[in-house]
Amino acid sequence: MMEIAPFLEIKPGVTALIGGGGKTSLLYALGRELRGRGRVILCTSTHIRRPGHVPVILSGGERKLEEALARHGVVCAGTEAGDGKLTAPEPSFTRLARLADYVLVEADGSRGLPLKAHAPHEPVIPDNAGNVVLVVGADGFGHSVSAVCHRPERWAALARCSMDEPVTPALSARVLLAEALGSRVYINKVESAALMAAAEELSSYLTCHVTAGSLHEGVFRCLC
Repeated sequence: MMEIAPFLEIKPGVTALIGGGGKTSLLYALGRELRGRGRVILCTSTHIRRPGHVPVILSGGERKLEEALARHGVVCAGTEAGDGKLTAPEPSFTRLARLADYVLVEADGSRGLPLKAHAPHEPVIPDNAGNVVLVVGADGFGHSVSAVCHRPERWAALARCSMDEPVTPALSARVLLAEALGSRVYINKVESAALMAAAEELSSYLTCHVTAGSLHEGVFRCLC
């Protein structure tokens, strides 16, 4: 299994994950990888389901977080939001960055859909984020905008297409370029030669760093 952190150039500090479906899986994959390189805090600036496999620190101030990090290496920090979900932790992201080597923030929501267009108030990227990774789900290619896009009306407007049209790499590129969010793009669920070809086409329209691959299979490729 390959590690994805080097492909995304995850460095110490705050990294925000935005975009379509796959952000939470990426969050936990990075947490597992980075644990061996330093202390890691996983959190959200919006909402995330409470994890069952990572220690969760809800209160007790910074000292409790420091103790949990010393004991476990990686923790999830947050505030109860009801329905089994967490929202942003009490300490600021600036304070969190002083407690841990890596702070990974899920800074967006997409209702599990592969692709997303953003409302004016989205994403909620911490001011001190040094790296913003935008996730695109390759499993959305070939399906109608209305079926696979969060905020489909906005996505279609940015792509200059109808909501009944199938998503293509060219249309996806229009949305990404119009929004100009993220310092790099990760195209997830690329698990066939056809999807790799689609990822390569999408990358050809972009100027930022692009990685394609599969968290499930643990295989990644830099398309740059």
